[in-house]
Amino acid sequence: MGKVFGLLGHPVGHSMSPLIHNDAFRSLGIDASYHAFDVRPDQVKEAIEGIRALGIAGCNVTVPHKVAVIPHLDKIDEEAEQIGAVNTIVNEDGCLIGYNTDGRGYVESLLEETNALADKHVLMIGAGGAARGVVTALLREGIGKLTMTNRTLEKTEPLLQLAREFATDAEAIHKQEAEGRLAEFTIIINSTSIGMSPNVEEIPLSLERITSDQVVSDLIYNPLETKLLKEAAMRGAKTVNGVGMFVNQAALSFQHWTKQQPDRNRMKNIVLEKLGGS
Repeated sequence: MGKVFGLLGHPVGHSMSPLIHNDAFRSLGIDASYHAFDVRPDQVKEAIEGIRALGIAGCNVTVPHKVAVIPHLDKIDEEAEQIGAVNTIVNEDGCLIGYNTDGRGYVESLLEETNALADKHVLMIGAGGAARGVVTALLREGIGKLTMTNRTLEKTEPLLQLAREFATDAEAIHKQEAEGRLAEFTIIINSTSIGMSPNVEEIPLSLERITSDQVVSDLIYNPLETKLLKEAAMRGAKTVNGVGMFVNQAALSFQHWTKQQPDRNRMKNIVLEKLGGS
């Protein structure tokens, strides 16, 4: 039997990860298989022990376990430590090492649309786990300034503190102020679930003051074009949906496990076909 990889989450029935990883194994001639494991929150410790006991070669970790797995791993890398969450586990001869490819995957998708981030002023909408991964990767890339807006501003403090550690200018402002200052931001990112299917008519921020030289990005990929992105596109702004982040984080996990580069376009086409896009 070939190597076994998997996904730890709850629920996992909707996940497209088995589709794209098993296709990548087949296309590269790797004798391996990928399975989705539905792990209840009270079973996380046992699931990690199972990775060791069964010799599972590696796993992805999705909600709600990205933080809960950390105490049960042997090591986590620096970026995962800064983010405070793990989405990839590598089993190196029984030593379980945690990584986080979410933020890096997002930055790579963003760099496909904008050449450099060094002088960019980013507005981040939301301050949850997704925001932390993306903000950490953006800070490591060297953005010019970070502005955050969230329903509860106090929740932005850990990320503002992280920005200060990177010597990056950072602030938190209320939604109304963000809407009034919209033209200041080079890149606007929605990291919340506002606009996700089935609530497709919701929008996290009014874009009345958006301009055509700005980038509007949504981490959501279902629907492929959220109302936020539709409004941005109507006003001529460049838009980035969440498919690139999903594909890139998967490809980076795959590289951690196999030391091989999967075909990202092939992965992307599988996701788009599944979502009914093109």
